[in-house]
Amino acid sequence: MLTIMKKVVLILSVAVLTTVFISCKNNPDNHRDKEIVEDVPETQLSDTSVDLAWVDTKEIDPETQAEYLYITAFSGLSLREYGNLQSEKLARMPYGTKVKVLNAEKNTTMNVDGIKGGMNEVEFNHKKGFAFNGYLSKYFPPEGDISVKGYANELNRIFPEIVFTESTGGTASNPSNTETIVLPGAKWHEAFFTAQRLFDFPKEFNFPDPKGNNSETITDRKPKRGVWVSQLEITRKDNVLEKIEYVYKSKKFDSKVTIVKESGAMKISKTEEVK
Repeated sequence: MLTIMKKVVLILSVAVLTTVFISCKNNPDNHRDKEIVEDVPETQLSDTSVDLAWVDTKEIDPETQAEYLYITAFSGLSLREYGNLQSEKLARMPYGTKVKVLNAEKNTTMNVDGIKGGMNEVEFNHKKGFAFNGYLSKYFPPEGDISVKGYANELNRIFPEIVFTESTGGTASNPSNTETIVLPGAKWHEAFFTAQRLFDFPKEFNFPDPKGNNSETITDRKPKRGVWVSQLEITRKDNVLEKIEYVYKSKKFDSKVTIVKESGAMKISKTEEVK
């Protein structure tokens, strides 16, 4: 009797696995296409295919082993029915939302304004769909008005490798202060969005495309009143980003936010000098 029951269980298991395999094979979402988020005007398919190692390190639920990432697009990220532009938009996932990763795309399949990535299958608000992983990060993005130190302390609870330092300098009449946060394993666009939010430089500045002139300056078209200089300064070499700086000058103080890559980590620092 026991032998018969084992044979029945084995037959049923094979049947279930066969059904799942056929279902996956016939899934219409095998087509990869463009994806658009609300704050990105256009998408171009990339002709490269490289591993996105940063996607492999995520926050993991110890009980379910589920992986989670956070939305970093200021105006939210589209959740689509399938991994292509033509598919229906199921929802708009707000900035800072934590989503469950069901299936991570390991290869670069598209390029959204200089940000390489692919379409991850995710779950949001009990809905399953696909989202461009260039706007998904293992590091939760900073909320408004949070200090750099406060943000670093919050990150440290999950990522003890995060480093924050602060130093003072200058003179008695022109003191300066420098704050630095280091994000191991982050990408250029992740560091840029984090810096933009932490140091409140204009949202009108889009992430600089890695391809371009070795030196480029982008000026703020609508600077605040009393601001003398507000601009992005980009340094590239052979179409690879080397440094991004946001330079701000006013009557009362000057500041410079610098983003560089060092030893596999993104280093973001701000130096402010009082006049």
